[in-house]
Amino acid sequence: MTTRPPVALVHDYLTQRGGAERVALTLAGGFPDAVVYTSLYEPDATFPGFADHVVRTLPLDRVRLLRDHHRLALPLLAPSFSRLRVDADVTVCSSSGWAHGAHTTGAKIVYCHNPARWLYQTDQYLMGSSRLAAVGVAAMRPPLTRWDRAAAATADRYLVNSRAVRARVAEVYGIDADVVHPPVDIDVEGPRTPPTGVEPGFVLCVSRLMPYKNVGAVINAFRSLPDERLVVVGTGPLADELAAAAPGNVRILGRVEDDELRWLYGAAIGLVAASYEDFGLTPVEAAAFGRPTAALRWGGFLDTIEEGTTGVFFDRPEPGPIADALRELVSADWSAPALVAHAGRFAPAQFLDAIGAVVDSYR
Repeated sequence: MTTRPPVALVHDYLTQRGGAERVALTLAGGFPDAVVYTSLYEPDATFPGFADHVVRTLPLDRVRLLRDHHRLALPLLAPSFSRLRVDADVTVCSSSGWAHGAHTTGAKIVYCHNPARWLYQTDQYLMGSSRLAAVGVAAMRPPLTRWDRAAAATADRYLVNSRAVRARVAEVYGIDADVVHPPVDIDVEGPRTPPTGVEPGFVLCVSRLMPYKNVGAVINAFRSLPDERLVVVGTGPLADELAAAAPGNVRILGRVEDDELRWLYGAAIGLVAASYEDFGLTPVEAAAFGRPTAALRWGGFLDTIEEGTTGVFFDRPEPGPIADALRELVSADWSAPALVAHAGRFAPAQFLDAIGAVVDSYR
């Protein structure tokens, strides 16, 4: 008699180091015997911790071009996940629109980072893309929207990372989901190494350099803040464009190592985040180091920032409002113990306890 595994994990693709991948890695650590199923896996591009787990990929992974540029796989992801069969008592799908399409023999729990952005927040997804890309997405939307909603309906339980995503899931799928805040795991006590040429006392921005992240607006805000400095950490398709347009008080570092990121958080006077985030991870990381955040009053930041205690908000991702919020941030007195206590609410152990309780209820 064959006994099926108690738990399996499914994630969209492992080709980058983003918040969704951090969640998937935490899940893998919480269920160390679970196989991780994914469409594409590029070990050098994602978190190295996945190498400690069994990762099984879909046939798409044989195409190197798709591992390097996962957006090119967009038309193929739905049919690929539809052919995936996962045999386990409980399968946890870490999904931004694809993994929840896997077929499972046991219960299916979906942890939704956001309904597929390119289907339901198309303007943000396509911001800065070519007209050809817009035409292609428009052609694919109707059939894939039907597929996506049918896939969501197969879940036994839907979990979401923030109140904002809970509202979107209710609107798009008609599902009343439970909020389980994702884990924020940053080793405050780990080694710290200063990047070359960076002195303490700057404002930090940690973001992928994509249009909907609004890093360009943050950079432009510093034209009216000549006495302040901005350090940007992140890579993305806008890297060269943003570097060429940056004023002298802005430094773009690109990708940094963990020890450098720890130093940057500790040496910063605060964080700025102008992106459209579904959760809003970086303000919690900054708070763990006792640093406040100026952020866009939108989405997941409403869950991860306590206005007046751990940060301030601006209402539009434009240089003027961003600069005003930063002036308020740098002039205010902040309680480091209150910031650190706030960050503790998002500890990985709390996340895994919540997910484990849901999994156990279906085993």
